[in-house]
Amino acid sequence: MATASPARTSAPVPTRREGSGWITYAGTMLCILGVLNFIYGIAAVGSSKFYARGVTYVISDLKLWGWFLIIVGAVQFLAAFSVWNQTSWGRWVGVGSAGINSVIQLLALPGAPLLSLALFAMDLLVMYGLIVYGGRPAEA
Repeated sequence: MATASPARTSAPVPTRREGSGWITYAGTMLCILGVLNFIYGIAAVGSSKFYARGVTYVISDLKLWGWFLIIVGAVQFLAAFSVWNQTSWGRWVGVGSAGINSVIQLLALPGAPLLSLALFAMDLLVMYGLIVYGGRPAEA
């Protein structure tokens, strides 16, 4: 008994750009980092009991770092949308805001050590993804 083979069509197969997963990851993490920084910034400014009490900061106090977190969080949230749209300026705003946030997280380390280290690690991965794979796609 012979079976007929299905007809093959030569439909174009969409090609995935190298590193597109890193770009999606970077945009998603920027969005999450922005929201988290905004919320934690509000908690720091509002003297919430979330952060450790009686710790010494390198520069100023927790309220100052809270305001920095609010501003950087808003920038990161907006940068996520420009990263998803693959704008060149969005890539660099994302890299810059992740770099600034990584420094802020290290300086705010005494208030919430594990949280700061986790956000610092996510910032490093976002910067890697945007720097290595964030350029414009090659013209075909």
